[in-house]
Amino acid sequence: MTTTGPWRRAAAGAGLLRADGTPGTTIFAEMSALATATGAINLGQGFPDTDGPRQVLDAAREAIAAGLNQYPPGRGTDALRRAIAAHQARWYGLHVDPEREVLVTAGATEALAATLLALVEPGDEVVTFEPYYDAYGALIGLAGGVHRTVPLRWPDFAPHLDELEATVTDRTRVILVNSPHNPTGAVLDTAVLERVVALAERHDAVIVTDEVYEHLLFDGTRHVPVATLPGAAGRTVSISSGGKTFSTTGWKIGWLTAPAELVSVILAVKQFLTYVNGAPFQPAIAAGLALPDEVFAGIAADLAARRDQLLEGLRSAGFGVSVPRAGYFVVADAAPLGFTDGAELCRRLPELAGVVGVPVSAFCGPALADEQRSLVRFAFCKSEPVLAEAAIRLAALGRR
Repeated sequence: MTTTGPWRRAAAGAGLLRADGTPGTTIFAEMSALATATGAINLGQGFPDTDGPRQVLDAAREAIAAGLNQYPPGRGTDALRRAIAAHQARWYGLHVDPEREVLVTAGATEALAATLLALVEPGDEVVTFEPYYDAYGALIGLAGGVHRTVPLRWPDFAPHLDELEATVTDRTRVILVNSPHNPTGAVLDTAVLERVVALAERHDAVIVTDEVYEHLLFDGTRHVPVATLPGAAGRTVSISSGGKTFSTTGWKIGWLTAPAELVSVILAVKQFLTYVNGAPFQPAIAAGLALPDEVFAGIAADLAARRDQLLEGLRSAGFGVSVPRAGYFVVADAAPLGFTDGAELCRRLPELAGVVGVPVSAFCGPALADEQRSLVRFAFCKSEPVLAEAAIRLAALGRR
């Protein structure tokens, strides 16, 4: 049987289309399967191994017990939409209408999918920074768009403004900005964000932002949403979720805020994807968004300590490291240890050190993948005992 369809564009966009025309699997699935098969510590995937705030978990239990187990409203529950609007005002001074300018989604990935499918016509160009979250390439391909990238280079992963300027043209329909950034942990400077806004205005592009790590900031770093910058609010779709902040990645509760006309066209697509989701988890995330400032600060501080724990282990093993300013991940350079191919190293790491990572090349197109081929991403959103054991095992790699 011959199979055709948009899956081919999605697989090609993600770099997963095999030479024989069949779809491959992601490096994340491969590495997770390898961790399971070998018993290695899985620092490849970005999911916590500890629960989030008790208030959030209790709110979900209470919602289930109260019978909130059927379809919620298509735009999301009133309580969560109002909590999202209050969150935007509280943290960033952004005032959005919870009735018309907020949409709850099945995680940030569905928000990205619905937005790109709604806004991108075949042949339209979508600009992202590179390395990029792997779903971007697949979703752009699924929409029939053309993916253009601006490189972020080791070790600071800051873009060159002239390269950004050269990449955005009148063919650009969407500029997709991920800050705080996955996989590098970089936070884009305000000067970069201001140039994005200026270019979007010049070329009449929509700005789509992926801000899921917005509260997981370290060392005094501040998150500046693009929508807060002059001239940006009217052309920006801001996307986030509760999964990373509250360690509830499996709940898949995300959202977007945007001008009402953009929300309406995105909803027209979203309603045919998941329709709705997570009824009892929506009031729980609403409760999380209302938690005091010190809870958010504590979440970030705890994660920063785990970051430092993994950084120390990687340095002791002999890796070069880029210190992340936010997020779940550290990017390490294996070249000082004599490994020039990060993908090959990741496939051997379970045997060599009993640890799993993910090569940064998996987040890149061919040109940048070759340039960054010795880099490996490790997740530090794990418990302290797990990270301590991982550090011991990685140290053995340095003594080999």
